[in-house]
Amino acid sequence: MYFNDHAVCADVLRRSGSSFSLPIRLLPGEKRRGTTALYAFCRQADDIVDQATDASTARIDLDAFEATLAAGLAGSCTENPVLRALIDTVRRFAIPEATLYDILAGVRMDLVQKRYATFTELEEYCRRVASAVGLAAIHIWGFRTTAAFPAAHACGLAFQLTNILRDIPEDLQRGRIYLPTEDFAACGCDPNRLAAGQNDQGYARLAAFQIARAESFYKQAQALDTMLSTDGRLVFRAMFGVYRSVLSAVTHAGTAIFTKRVRPSRPALISSAVATVLMGPVRLRLFH
Repeated sequence: MYFNDHAVCADVLRRSGSSFSLPIRLLPGEKRRGTTALYAFCRQADDIVDQATDASTARIDLDAFEATLAAGLAGSCTENPVLRALIDTVRRFAIPEATLYDILAGVRMDLVQKRYATFTELEEYCRRVASAVGLAAIHIWGFRTTAAFPAAHACGLAFQLTNILRDIPEDLQRGRIYLPTEDFAACGCDPNRLAAGQNDQGYARLAAFQIARAESFYKQAQALDTMLSTDGRLVFRAMFGVYRSVLSAVTHAGTAIFTKRVRPSRPALISSAVATVLMGPVRLRLFH
């Protein structure tokens, strides 16, 4: 059952077309399977919310998913192969169970909160849906010091802010605007006009402001490179390179990010990942 469960997770990753698939291949077998199980868990949780016909159904399904997870962690059997693989991973790598519940709490926020007034509010969302994933992941990859925890949080923020900038049009279709309302005001534009598909002169300032914020967290996340095991450094660098490539595409797209999803080419993603993997820790730098 062990290999079958992890094979199901590998299939989830493969079918997702996620940019994570390439970096994860750099890990040795057991760590690769564990990281893939963590990804599949996150994917299932996201799908419960994003594919539900209504919020009430999503809440019921997400509560059931969390209850099954809790029962499994407590020692009960579950018919969900992804959760079985995840629970196996938690036990093998001593992943803090709180990180998993944080992830589900973050996913649940999408059912009740469509906008964020301040960056403080948005940061808490990012901490749950992204930084908690990073903290769980480094337990699989291996880390040398608990100083890696705040660096993993910064990395989660950098990656999630990049996702938010990339996915603005898709999120608008779901009625969500993640960019803080206070940032719209500071840049002289209005989220209601964005939701209505209208143009604002302040969008260029808003995009530049969000990109600069993401850049600041990438700079903080660089410290994680020297705090991980050799296995961890390789996969971290590859993921760092992939996400840097996405942010570079966002930067070059300018205000177009408000009307179309940015999609870097696969060669560009691969090139960025390879280049970052080959850099030593001192040379792990931001680039466009």
